[in-house]
Amino acid sequence: MSIQHPGSGHQEHILHQVGSNNIHSLKSTRDHIHHICRQHVNQLVRVETLDGDVFEGFIAHCDNGILYLKLPGKGSPRGFGPNYYNDVILPLVLYELLVITLLLL
Repeated sequence: MSIQHPGSGHQEHILHQVGSNNIHSLKSTRDHIHHICRQHVNQLVRVETLDGDVFEGFIAHCDNGILYLKLPGKGSPRGFGPNYYNDVILPLVLYELLVITLLLL
């Protein structure tokens, strides 16, 4: 399929488009994972992605299809004082998550 924009002289060719039967499945999966993550904010989890990457951290936030995972800082504190560490917030796309495991302290 190609699209001609009036007055621009540019033509676009769609390279990939999700089929309508898959859209419902993707949205359903995203909403389900979003609900689970919102229930477990500030809890320690292990997350495995479709690509096999594994991260451990605390669920900081979940919004708009993104899980924000707080990875505890390693090493020395920042110069602001003894309680400021170099924590990292890692954004992960919900539909790329394969496994989320709650880790009990």
